[in-house]
Parts: sequence; structure tokens; C-alpha cells
Amino acid sequence: QNKLAMVGLSIIIIAILGTVFGFGLFGFKYYEQDLNAINQHPNSTYWFGSDDLGRDLFTRVWQGTMYSLIIGFAAAFLDLFIGVLYGGIAGMASRRVDAVLMRIAEVIYSIPYILVVILMSVVFSKQGQGASLLILIIAMSITGWVPMAILVRGQVLQLKESEYSMAAGSIGATKGWILKKHILPNTIGPILVNLTLTIPRAIFAEATLGFIGLGLQQPKASLGNLSNAGLGGMAVGHFYQIIIPSIFISLIMFGFNVLGDGVRDSLDPRLRK
Repeated sequence: QNKLAMVGLSIIIIAILGTVFGFGLFGFKYYEQDLNAINQHPNSTYWFGSDDLGRDLFTRVWQGTMYSLIIGFAAAFLDLFIGVLYGGIAGMASRRVDAVLMRIAEVIYSIPYILVVILMSVVFSKQGQGASLLILIIAMSITGWVPMAILVRGQVLQLKESEYSMAAGSIGATKGWILKKHILPNTIGPILVNLTLTIPRAIFAEATLGFIGLGLQQPKASLGNLSNAGLGGMAVGHFYQIIIPSIFISLIMFGFNVLGDGVRDSLDPRLRK
């Protein structure tokens, strides 16, 4: 019933389908250069134009979208796994253990993820460009799981005092069993909302890192490093080189955010009309 959320879902589906079929539509390779087609404006051959090395931007933008979605989904689900596990343990533990675990989480969350990316890039630089995608996902997840853990811990602290949890404990059920069977199933709503909003944050973080040169490296394309490369083209009048990847970033962010708002509204009775 939420039309705006359906628009967001449609944008996400189109983006996913585009990453599957888009960058192979015209037979260009993302790294393929044509020095006779440098800085071509959008036309019937190069729908999104070409860059300063004659590479097809249609192919590269869709490849960049693919990498952005991979990083967004992978980082978000890794945050989900670590956050639910850590938050569940903290919520079910004693007050002293809970306090220690949350102080550790706060220290980890205070570490800037950009610093983590820089350190990991230096350490694993010999791995080559193939490791860059994994480095970005791990670096974002090292600190990104903490908000999910805080959310889950809060839900667990509330639900473990409920009548059904107390009743299960009175008949000898273990804390792990209560957490698995009674508490976590009742936290799916808030977790799902948080997950749908974590994905665009990870995508935007990747775009930011790519824009400042810390993300995926050329010749691989990401929406961030395409925007960075487009700055040079904009200086000589080729505005499409930065406008097109920027539009893709904005649309993907918009799609996930309005979808997340729609999921939140549908799962929270207080927000239903």
C-alpha cells in the first residue's frame, strides 16, 4: 500500500537486473579502450558516452553499480550476523558481562572506518585488486556491526523479561534456547528495518571511499571512482562523466531509504495509517 516504497523497490530491482544484463548489453568490456572514441558524448553507440581512455561508460556504470550493490549487501549481512550474535549474547549475559561487552563495542565503534580501510589496504596491498572488494567489505563491517548489536541488545533486554521468556526459564530452558526460540523471532521487525537502512549506508560509504581514491582501483569501476574520474572530465566540459554516476548513486540511495521507511511503517503499528 506504500506507493513510495514500491517505487524504491522497483528502482532496486531495475538496478539488480541492470548489473546482470546491462554491462554486457553492447559487447564492450569495462577495461576495453578505444583511443578513437575518447570523451564521446552520449550517442547511439555509447549511450552514456565514453571516458578519457575511450571506455564505454554504460558498461562501466553498470559494473560500478554491481560492485556497489555487492559491497552494500555483503557488508550489511555481515553486520547483521555479527550484530545479532554479539547483541544477543550481551543482552542475555549478566549485568557485569553486558557492561564489559558494550564498552568494547563502543571502543570499536569509535574507530573511523576510513582508517581501517587505509590500514588494511597497506597490509594487503600485495594481494592486488582482487582483494580490494573483500578489504572494503571487511573494513566496513569491523565497525559497522555495532549499531545492530546495540539494537538487538535493547530488544533482548526487553523481551527476556516477558512472561513467555520467564515461563520458558522456569521449566528449565537454557538462555540460548530462550534466545533462539522466543526472543530473536520477535526482534525480526526492528532487525529487518535496520538492515534495509544499513545497505544504503554501506553503498554511500563505498562511494565516498571511491571518490577520495580509497575504494576500488582502476581499471575496475565503482560509482565512487567513476565520479572521481568524472571530475577531470567536468573541468573540460564533459559533465556527463560525473552526472551519470552521481544520478545512479542518488537513485540507489533513494530506493533503499524509501523502501526502509516503508518496511518500518508496515512493521510498526504506531506508524500505520
